[in-house]
Amino acid sequence: MSKNNFYIETYGCQMNLADSEVVAGVLNGKGYEASNDLNNADIILLNTCSIRENAEQRIYGRLGNLKKYKEKNPQTVIGILGCMAERLRKDLIEDKKMVDLVVGPDEYRRLPELIDAALHGEKGISVKLSRTETYDDIIPYREDGLSAWISVMRGCDKFCTFCVVPFTRGRERSRGLDSIVNEIKILSDRGFKEVTLLGQNVNSYNDNGNDFADLLAACAVVDRSFRIRFSTSHPQDLSDKLLYTIAEHNNLCNYIHLPVQSGSNRILELMNRTYTIEHYLDIIDKARKIIPGVSFSTDIIAGFPTETYEDHLATIDVMQKVRYDGAYMFKYSPREGTKAFKMEDDVTEDAKTKRLNEIIDLQQSISYELNQNLIGKEEIILVEGFSKKSDQFMAGRTDTNKVAIFPITESVKPGDYIKVKINRATSATLFSDYVGMVSDRNEKAQLTA
Repeated sequence: MSKNNFYIETYGCQMNLADSEVVAGVLNGKGYEASNDLNNADIILLNTCSIRENAEQRIYGRLGNLKKYKEKNPQTVIGILGCMAERLRKDLIEDKKMVDLVVGPDEYRRLPELIDAALHGEKGISVKLSRTETYDDIIPYREDGLSAWISVMRGCDKFCTFCVVPFTRGRERSRGLDSIVNEIKILSDRGFKEVTLLGQNVNSYNDNGNDFADLLAACAVVDRSFRIRFSTSHPQDLSDKLLYTIAEHNNLCNYIHLPVQSGSNRILELMNRTYTIEHYLDIIDKARKIIPGVSFSTDIIAGFPTETYEDHLATIDVMQKVRYDGAYMFKYSPREGTKAFKMEDDVTEDAKTKRLNEIIDLQQSISYELNQNLIGKEEIILVEGFSKKSDQFMAGRTDTNKVAIFPITESVKPGDYIKVKINRATSATLFSDYVGMVSDRNEKAQLTA
């Protein structure tokens, strides 16, 4: 068996998926080969997430499972990459001796030399954060597919009091616009159909005066049949220019993920979110006037320190006003190193659970109602493949990021844009019938006009 096979397991967000592709690109460039089989890998890398406590517990559990590979082949190198690296390096290498490598998100270029050292019995730690590293010149290694992710910037300067990202991923820096556009050209030439541009706060993207709206516009003209999404937006920095840019280009999806976190201005201030609910709702109103048919999703935290039931009701009120298409909803989890970690976590677990359940129940009912309004209407979807639950159905996504399934149709294949008619809907899925192929993506304008 070659000493060149590596296997990567990715945990957490889309940004971690994009980072794993960068890691694979670095290793491929040095002669290592990717493997999808743990049993055929001498190098096992876990790309980790530190956003919530349960994410770290999963990694510890997984490392326990991987012991057998080390016992079977003592030369196997096991490494931790990403956000957990800085936080848990001493625990993982020195105290519990569970891994051979701990490499932070700004040190992936050093992986080949660190792996080489580990193969010769040395432990490797490299977790220094950078103010300049963007991996601009690294071509990520991707399997063929339809959808891809591109990190357009790294780190964050917001320092929300609950968030570890500035401490695990460093300060904010943007990739070059031209290199991102070039990567989209490569993806288009390879047959990809959709990309999501990623950043902790894409709205603060800046490359020599080019802002995020300029980047979106430059990406949109590469291939008009290529859908472009983005995540995540920060309400403080979302500009009118960005909204008009989305409205102007048919292949920029009418979907914005805009985290609110809480409906209470008092809690938002404690979170250091730097906007008010009034400002947030003003953005929503503007977007709906400028972008026909725009949909929103959000992030919500239940039970932040000192949150009262009245604060919770303010969050419920915002949800009822905005009527999000979807939401990522969580109980507050203290993260060591953040400012909120020093606050008294004084909301009981029972209260957190009750409030979170109320938020989830409300969101499910709103999503259900919004989807019922689509019954009888036609939508354009990008076909992604078989439905997860049945090989008698295929699935795709609408421009507004809703999953639609339809019976298998002989002429339809993954990567096609098709028109479907919605006949039934749950809170999470649109059930539809095939209407016809879409040869001109400008039809989107006619459907949403």
